[in-house]
Amino acid sequence: MDGMAGQKSSLTWAVNIAALLLVVLWTIPTAGLLVSSFRDRDQISTTGWWKSMTSQEQSSFVRTGAAEDQVQDGDLYVLEGDLVGEGQSLSAWGTSARDPGAFAPGESTDVDGATLTVTEDGQYRMESTAPFEMRRGERIFVITESPPSFTTENYSRVLNAQGIGRAFMNTMTVTIPATVIPILIAAFAAYALAWMEFPGRALLTAAVVGLLVVPLQVALIPLLRLHNEIGIGKGYLGIWLAHTGFGLPLAIYLLRNYMVGLPREVIESARVDGATEFQIFRKIILPLSFPALASFAIFQFLWVWNDLLVATVFLGNTRDELVMTGVLRELMGSRGGDWEILATSAFISIAVPLLVFFAMQKYLVRGLLAGSVKGG
Repeated sequence: MDGMAGQKSSLTWAVNIAALLLVVLWTIPTAGLLVSSFRDRDQISTTGWWKSMTSQEQSSFVRTGAAEDQVQDGDLYVLEGDLVGEGQSLSAWGTSARDPGAFAPGESTDVDGATLTVTEDGQYRMESTAPFEMRRGERIFVITESPPSFTTENYSRVLNAQGIGRAFMNTMTVTIPATVIPILIAAFAAYALAWMEFPGRALLTAAVVGLLVVPLQVALIPLLRLHNEIGIGKGYLGIWLAHTGFGLPLAIYLLRNYMVGLPREVIESARVDGATEFQIFRKIILPLSFPALASFAIFQFLWVWNDLLVATVFLGNTRDELVMTGVLRELMGSRGGDWEILATSAFISIAVPLLVFFAMQKYLVRGLLAGSVKGG
């Protein structure tokens, strides 16, 4: 029978397909962001990233020379020039916006008594038996194709931006302590809530769970005012404490649920042998709880590294105080005018978090699952 011990469930294939679909759904946007980071502004604005490996078709118009640009060739008055840019090829052209691709390269048409010819290489020749008197050139609509192209200019622009190195060091200075401090505090608190008997333990556990749903935005201004009143102000100490406070509820909840599921016999045996609570915590609980500690470390590191709001409130906006997200925001401009570097900035900013995640991912699922199914 299906579902019995030692037998493979018939739904295994469905689970595998669902997992594969989830991986694909998460991977496709990331791949698109990576491709877009190597494209220029014009390519991003005209076509999607999925068309980056094909020739790009673009419609535009170019004006011919005016009357002062004409030259006389025998009995004819001639205007000549180029309609396409470097690396582009002409696929069609026209003289009306309603039908910009009316003519194929090499064909001719009459324009106000003159003969207009556009060749395959994008060169136009407009000739007339009477002198041209127009002050502005005639509009010629062209449909061009550009081969696939990629550039590292966006990466060069971001990596060479003024203050990016300083911002990287600021981000590391904020992130590492803001990850380590809450882990240390939460580990002690989680052990107390999981294995030590004292009055009000259930109420404290309920309070921790309740704090998980409190949005940090409501605490930003009161907390900043408190920092100013006690003399901390804006600085690294203030932002470390802020991130610690915002991260502690999740850390305590996650670690407490994990520690509750550890073997009671091991802990009781240590107590019988005369071990103190601190020795039990340091020599037994911490080594066994490493998967949960690593899980929270990944979450906290990602959150602090990608943070902009808390850093802006508790650290400041001067050039020497900006973190990575702040510098990247400045690069895009106050109105987002330089949005083409957004994809590039995203990949540069997630480089370090990705290294942390892949280095500790084997502990992530173990820590989360153990904390979710075991509790008491």
